[in-house]
Amino acid sequence: MLEKDHRDQKADQDAMGPELDLTRRAWERRTLTNGIMTSLTWIVAAAAAIPLVSVIYLLLEKGGTRLFSADFMEILTGLPPAGFELGGGIGPAIVGTLAMVGIACAISIPIGVLAAIYLGFLNPSSKVARTSRFLAKVLTGFPSIMAGVFVYAIIVAHWGYSAWAGGIALAVLMLRTVVLAAEEALAQVPQLMKDAAYGMGCTRSQVVWSVVLPTALPGILTGVILAIAGAAGESAPLLFTALFSNYYISELAEPTASLSILIYNFSGMPFENQIELAWTASLVLVLLVLGFNIMARLVQQPRV
Repeated sequence: MLEKDHRDQKADQDAMGPELDLTRRAWERRTLTNGIMTSLTWIVAAAAAIPLVSVIYLLLEKGGTRLFSADFMEILTGLPPAGFELGGGIGPAIVGTLAMVGIACAISIPIGVLAAIYLGFLNPSSKVARTSRFLAKVLTGFPSIMAGVFVYAIIVAHWGYSAWAGGIALAVLMLRTVVLAAEEALAQVPQLMKDAAYGMGCTRSQVVWSVVLPTALPGILTGVILAIAGAAGESAPLLFTALFSNYYISELAEPTASLSILIYNFSGMPFENQIELAWTASLVLVLLVLGFNIMARLVQQPRV
């Protein structure tokens, strides 16, 4: 019996052919190729990170002096200084930026998510869906200043500069990102989950609200947060819509300050104090955008 088993095992080995040698050798061709390509990848990644690191270092060097000083609360809450005035802060610009981004979120997120539901779930193959999807992709290459010109012609020319106009201009720019990201997230929902919900007797609206949206929520939130980060740093649309103000907003229907426009205004002034505040505002804006991007990465990570 043992001899028969040995003969059968040997026959199986002969049928399988010679045994594969999977030993890793340092001078083997595939090992050298893998090492060279890995090294090139790290070199290219490091080279691409040099501009980013240099910009962050420059912002920390120029703007961190004022931001991380003892009077940082005055920097974050004070009014912008006049020409020869010392001190001051960027408080109105921070509040104005948050107000206009909030208006943009209130407009673009509901419209974008509902449009994505129609494009990705309800009727993805209709002519309206194809046209809307094409227009959303066209908007990705739409110059941001054109959104400001569009809102200027529709709103500012009739009612004047305001936070509302700035928020609507930012909403136009956010909408493209929200729609495309939400549609892609909805497309990743497994069809088996939808079929199981229908098999349990759920209606289409119940499938959308109870199955599709909760499953796609991380992807949708990622697109929303990235859209917010992009809108927070826009300056060209706000030149035509919100203009600027040296004071805190008392109502949304008046010219409103923003960080990007404050940087644009102060960086061209011949006063050292204003130039330092422009660097500080740049650092604050970068930290805000960085915070939004970190939130997007955390939301995107799968939960186990």
